Amino acid sequence: MRVVFAGTPEPALPSLRRLLESSRHDVVAVLTRPDAAAGRRGRPAPSPVAQVALDNGIPLLRPARPNTAEFVAELAEVAPDCCAVVAYGALLGDGLLAVPANGWVNLHFSLLPAWRGAAPVQAAIAAGDSVTGATTFQIEPSLDSGPVYGVVTETIRPTDTAGDLLGRLSVSGAALLESTLDGIADGMLTAVPQPSDGVTVAPKISVDEARIRWDLPAHVVERRIRAVTPHPGAWTMIGDLRYKLAPVTVDTDAPEALEPGEIGVTRDGVRVGTGSAPVLLSRVQPPGKKAMIAADWARGARLADGERAR
Repeated sequence: MRVVFAGTPEPALPSLRRLLESSRHDVVAVLTRPDAAAGRRGRPAPSPVAQVALDNGIPLLRPARPNTAEFVAELAEVAPDCCAVVAYGALLGDGLLAVPANGWVNLHFSLLPAWRGAAPVQAAIAAGDSVTGATTFQIEPSLDSGPVYGVVTETIRPTDTAGDLLGRLSVSGAALLESTLDGIADGMLTAVPQPSDGVTVAPKISVDEARIRWDLPAHVVERRIRAVTPHPGAWTMIGDLRYKLAPVTVDTDAPEALEPGEIGVTRDGVRVGTGSAPVLLSRVQPPGKKAMIAADWARGARLADGERAR
């Protein structure tokens, strides 16, 4: 089939590369978001997906507003049989959805109808799910609600960050997307409507929402930190400074009880109190500096008595 691939961030790359290597499908164009500011200097740079397209000589489509009549006409001229989507980053209107004869197939990183929305991997970790996966489905106007072509499952490991889990899902999901397109091309695959029950929503997580709430139980704090690692990154205030924190460990055998947010420094590590047991910090990143081992940070920080994270 003639395929237009729509995607923007790094997790979309395994799918794009797999389709570029496919002998059954021809990626005739790549649709991605416009260049955005990147790096310390904030200069515009192509998205990861755009860069792979440029490296492979694939025509790029980068509309600022993809649902305009002008871009719908431009896409129609490309004449795709199907459009494959992995984290493109914009809603698609009826005009675009009507262009390819075989519709738009989205690879979503959850087991739909669970965790519809922009942050399914983060939501699954934060909720304490033990299993998640990836789903291919036909896009329709409402959010992630279209009929399903196929799924793959993935166990969530006890120490998984969102980055770890998304890395595995992006690879297994790429294989699922390719097999889905194969089945559509063969006329052998029919999408099945999602069940009406079990719907949960996973909206995008803002930087403000990644702030650690030390009043929550330790296991909730631990999961929420893993869920926002590496992006947007868990953080807390200590004094007047904002610190980023790497994943922590719940310490049920801590040598002393700590109030929520209370910092305890001992020879064997740095702990912070929560709504239940303390958590043991692993790495701390002061503002404008690199992350460092928590004990090394504490020695240099010269924390005042009674200092708290908040």
